Amino acid sequence: MKVTVIGTGFVGVTTSAVYAKQKHTVVGLDVDEQKINSLNAGKVPFFEPKLQELVQSGLKSKKLSFTTSYQEAVTDSDVVMIAVGTPSRPDGSINLDYVKESAKQAAPYLKDDAVLVIKSTVLPGTLEQIKPIVKNITDKKIHYASLPEFLKEGTAVDDTLYPDRIAIGVEDDFAWEVLSKLHAAFKAPLVRVRPASAQLAKYASNDYLALRIVYANVLADVCEQAGADVDEVLEIMGHEKRIGSHYWYPGLGYGGSCFPKDVKALAAFVDEFESPERNLFRFINKLNVMRPADVVEKLTQVAGKLKGKKVAVLGLAFKPNTDDQREAPALFLIPQLLEKGAKVVSYDPMVKKIASEQIATHKHYEQVRSIKQAITDADIIVALIEWPEITDYKFKNNTDKKVIFLDARNQFDQQTIAKAGYEYLGIGRQRLETSN
Repeated sequence: MKVTVIGTGFVGVTTSAVYAKQKHTVVGLDVDEQKINSLNAGKVPFFEPKLQELVQSGLKSKKLSFTTSYQEAVTDSDVVMIAVGTPSRPDGSINLDYVKESAKQAAPYLKDDAVLVIKSTVLPGTLEQIKPIVKNITDKKIHYASLPEFLKEGTAVDDTLYPDRIAIGVEDDFAWEVLSKLHAAFKAPLVRVRPASAQLAKYASNDYLALRIVYANVLADVCEQAGADVDEVLEIMGHEKRIGSHYWYPGLGYGGSCFPKDVKALAAFVDEFESPERNLFRFINKLNVMRPADVVEKLTQVAGKLKGKKVAVLGLAFKPNTDDQREAPALFLIPQLLEKGAKVVSYDPMVKKIASEQIATHKHYEQVRSIKQAITDADIIVALIEWPEITDYKFKNNTDKKVIFLDARNQFDQQTIAKAGYEYLGIGRQRLETSN
């Protein structure tokens, strides 16, 4: 069938390329002409493992194309998916302007019995706002659905090709049959629900995972005070089948394009019918926002005053295998280090320039091209993100001075780092001084 995907961001490009691989005819649509030209040339304007190769394969097979024309993209499409951004407003609620504008622009070209799908991350009630926009423009019979994505940056292609489940929120049998056919090649359960349930399930899943990260950080603080090791505690917990050992990430908190936005959005949604003290999602966000400052405070307790000290920050993306810096821990950590008078030198294997102009232009900040450059003469090393280039690096303190090694994601063996001449400081672990 013919599928139109409106929006060529992270979700839109991945979705388009995967449907093309499944032999559907897919047209990716965006108003950004430069981005469309890049995609039609087989160049994805952001880093995501395996995605560029998949796009190039789709272009070569003629199953995939990209355009800026709504008429070209939408005309005769069986399924039209809106996969544009839903950015946060100042109060945390989502902005639906891009979703509404996409529906408005697509409406004149929708055919009878087209299925208009909201792929963007939206809250219940969104379809009720979209329907009048479309009905005011066309009298064609349109079916509406919600099809949330559950992919992760860094593994988006595999997540889309081999999903755990596909939630299909529909209002009628026709839309269900079309979307079931579209996903027939995927080896995953197709879960038919009402649109509101599909929409809320996206937030509920992300916010639960965010809660696990916040819980791990709170537990890590308790472990440090109790003489315990958070990794050992989590290992014991993981053997409990009801809990599991997956997705425990003690560190500087969650980041990226989804978790921070989705937690704040659901918090704003719950504010409409619950009192603040009963809004769990507000509390999750509050604890996460506080986390970088908590870690800096712990660092100063060990290192003393940071003024004039060189701090090497390794990892600027919000996690490995992406160049995405949205809500990255580095963007919260580095300003606090600079404010305390530290000289910060950073490295990331994929990020070419830090996203914050305020940081980039600071007289005491420098971004370098190698770990060796970053850690030379450093007083403190912060292994912030678990890129293989960082975790596999053979660290060695060849100086006579005390150097603190902050393992912000507990990726390193404590004894190995201590033997390499560093004072080891982990998250929820006990401090270990150099054995040299």
